[in-house]
Amino acid sequence: MNQPIEIPLSKGKMIFGIVGSIGFVILGFGLFTQAESLSENVMYSKIVGAASVLFFGATLIYGIIKMFDKKTGLIIDDQGITDHSNATSIGLVNWSDITAIKTHQVMATKFLLIEVQNPEAYIEKAKNGMQRKLMQANMKTYGTPVSITSTTLSYDFGKLEKIVQEKFAEYTA
Repeated sequence: MNQPIEIPLSKGKMIFGIVGSIGFVILGFGLFTQAESLSENVMYSKIVGAASVLFFGATLIYGIIKMFDKKTGLIIDDQGITDHSNATSIGLVNWSDITAIKTHQVMATKFLLIEVQNPEAYIEKAKNGMQRKLMQANMKTYGTPVSITSTTLSYDFGKLEKIVQEKFAEYTA
């Protein structure tokens, strides 16, 4: 049995995300309440402001909750990959369920797409309706509900990618 690789959550990255979310909530609120004086298209400004408050308000709440989360962000062991790093994390993904691991990038954010044999079974593990919707959106967009990013982890993405690919090859050989 190999020693598990445990990657903690990065409190610094989470604080940065929380501060950013607060900023966007304030900007969105300002845009919503001052739409008449800021723009000719008042309705559009109010919609953008409200969307900003809702989205970044949700990321703010999630960030605050994660700050007090005692779980290890990511564990790679003989069983598989146990992910607690983001809003779509569902815990353990067994090596036997993984069919492929691919890297994808959206703007500056890189993430690993973990393709699994039965994606619907992983979507069913969702803890709530919001998580289920996010996983379904991942499935529709990327072909898998399971993804891992180092955005909240105390680890470099390149190193994470290398370790996960090596362990996947080792355990599926």
